Amino acid sequence: MTMPDIAAPRDGALLSAERAAVGQALADLCERQLSNVRAPVSDAIRYSLLGEGKRMRGTLFLCAFEAAGGTGNAAPLAAAIEVVHAYSLVHDDLPCMDDDDVRRGRPTVHRVYGVATATLAGLAMVPLAAKCASESARLLGLGDAAVSAIVAELMRASGAGGMIGGQLLDLEGEGRPLALSELERIHRSKTGALITAAAMLGGRAASASQGRLDALAKYGAAVGLAFQIADDVLDVTATTDQLGKTAGRDQALHKSTYPALLGIEGAVARAAALIDEGCNALQAVGLLTPDLAHIARFTVERTS
Repeated sequence: MTMPDIAAPRDGALLSAERAAVGQALADLCERQLSNVRAPVSDAIRYSLLGEGKRMRGTLFLCAFEAAGGTGNAAPLAAAIEVVHAYSLVHDDLPCMDDDDVRRGRPTVHRVYGVATATLAGLAMVPLAAKCASESARLLGLGDAAVSAIVAELMRASGAGGMIGGQLLDLEGEGRPLALSELERIHRSKTGALITAAAMLGGRAASASQGRLDALAKYGAAVGLAFQIADDVLDVTATTDQLGKTAGRDQALHKSTYPALLGIEGAVARAAALIDEGCNALQAVGLLTPDLAHIARFTVERTS
């Protein structure tokens, strides 16, 4: 099957509006939650959360929430997902990990505040995300079981069974050739786990049926892996200025990549096939909205 035809998003400003809503929710979160956190850790957290970014995971959550029939202001819960993503970037850039100097077009957190402060800021952001997710889910009127499930899923995606586990596999894979199955295993965790969670949590916050949650999980997993494939392609084909982060890092770190294994055209084709797979899963349960189709296409068509 190929991705079905579906109307374009209602308005090009729609996703921009949702991205802005996530950004405002992050600013509100900083105002509410960081007053009792000592500087410079609070400054480093604020720097990480309020920098320019795609807000793709939070936007995906909001679009899944709306598609599943959710009502109410879900932007604060979307912000909690973005806190987890931001923490992962802070730690991913550390000298003991990818040792990068640029993120989102400006110096990385440890370059501005030092390695110790960046490490502590990342650690503080995990319980911050859990607290905000719990509070935000309750504001949507969800019961104890649903709130617990949402926090548990977010923490699972960020932990050893998700991003951290994938990061460990990624570090272990540096400097040696990997098979495609090994590479996809790494990125379904390192990159895909939180994107999958964002899609699923949108449905869970809207009290979607299990069948619809399963479809959102398939869509999120496909989009997450396609996102990483596109990242690998851009690392080869784009400049540092275009990316807002250092280009060519995969080669410098001797990492296996999709272009190296499949060629650029093969990698692009694999990403496109994943997007078809994910969107077909949503169409089968009546959840493929123009916005979710747009996000899927954006994943593989973006230039940064």
